[in-house]
Amino acid sequence: MKGIRFHGRGGEGVVIAAELLVDAAFKEGKWVQSFPFFGGERRGAPV
Repeated sequence: MKGIRFHGRGGEGVVIAAELLVDAAFKEGKWVQSFPFFGGERRGAPV
């Protein structure tokens, strides 16, 4: 089993990047899972 984590602030496209990776792996016949976690972020918020 392999684990890949994406980190980013709100609006940086991390969820889309994870979905693209999962979709590509699934199309190659891999068993994949994705668990998006959302905190209190908002788009373009200061750090």
